[in-house]
Amino acid sequence: MNQALPYLLCTLQMVIALYCIFYKRNLIKIILGLMILSDGINLLFILIGYKFKGVPPILHEEAFKHGLEAFYAAAVDPLPQAFVLTAIVISMSVTAAALALTIKIYQKYGTLDVYKIRRVRE
Repeated sequence: MNQALPYLLCTLQMVIALYCIFYKRNLIKIILGLMILSDGINLLFILIGYKFKGVPPILHEEAFKHGLEAFYAAAVDPLPQAFVLTAIVISMSVTAAALALTIKIYQKYGTLDVYKIRRVRE
């Protein structure tokens, strides 16, 4: 159960984020839900690449002592970490664009309630 706990917490975080996205009416809360969902997915990727008592994937003199096969078996996978760094940058730019659109919507319609905006638009 101890090894499954991070995955359960990650899943709980994503479920809470989906609740915010689908059941909240305020645009800011929806954007916060998107951010929480993105962080949950990033955490899941990091958990997938994690190894208990793993070593950093950096070759140095100590890596050659026991052979490269032993190093590769003990090293943490760096690919999910690289994907998560890229995803963080993309997520922040999407969030900035969504907040900019939210500001313009509030200036034009005077509300952030999605149902009121939909009715005013029609």
